[in-house]
Amino acid sequence: MMIVDISEPEIKKEDILILPDENFNRRNVCIVTGAASGIGKATAVAAAVNGLMTVGLDINDEGGRETQRIAREMGGEMIFIKTDLSRDEEIEYAVQEAAKLGTIKYLANIAGIQHIDSIENFPMEKYDLMQRIMLRAPFYLSKLTIPYMKKSSDGTGVIGNMASVHAHICTINKPVYNITKFGLRALTQSIAAEGQGKIRSFSVSTGYVKTALTLGQIPAQAEQRGITSEEVVQEVMLGRSRIKEMMVPIEVANLFMFGFSRYAKYLIGGDLLFDGGMVLTY
Repeated sequence: MMIVDISEPEIKKEDILILPDENFNRRNVCIVTGAASGIGKATAVAAAVNGLMTVGLDINDEGGRETQRIAREMGGEMIFIKTDLSRDEEIEYAVQEAAKLGTIKYLANIAGIQHIDSIENFPMEKYDLMQRIMLRAPFYLSKLTIPYMKKSSDGTGVIGNMASVHAHICTINKPVYNITKFGLRALTQSIAAEGQGKIRSFSVSTGYVKTALTLGQIPAQAEQRGITSEEVVQEVMLGRSRIKEMMVPIEVANLFMFGFSRYAKYLIGGDLLFDGGMVLTY
């Protein structure tokens, strides 16, 4: 059985969805979490290329600065702020610094971690960390940034949350990941309910994407399920998908750019389910 290549692909400018939008300018700030790698990295670059003053947050300083370099080489404006999303004071600092650069109009909550284990064996310290990074931090960032959005010239703003097929279906040995992703959809809809059509929120749900997070969970999946790594990729990750290849990060980033743009005026609380048919086809 052939192993599917899931090395993280290079971001190419020609693959970025560039949209004409009067709010996509360097006076407006887009905060992106998880900016050091994967979907967060691609989204930060895409936001910068689309003309937004982009502020990337991540605990990985080296990776974050590499994202900043790529964004600037492509002609975008981006700064990176090393941020531990499990610490409120670091989140507060990052938002304060972002606000100095322009008007905060967009927030992409993308950062996430994974731990593969059954409920009965799941370490509670890992549960707490995942909750803080993947649910509490998006809530707190939303709480802190919405006032800036309301004070902007047109009183609008958009918050995008990275969900997953695991915000629709649950698979074994990912209980906390499942919980946080379902929670992000609830946060999305809560923001939208309060936003009065001016503060929009949406979620993005994908299947498996070619990222380091995906690559890293294959050995644990294999051990937990008693199958080979090749079988994890072919049967678990791509088994239900009608398209037998993983999405690449920039394809997910493009969904965020669409969701942020004027073309998504009616995307209020909705979920962009781009999963190759994993959830809705059998």
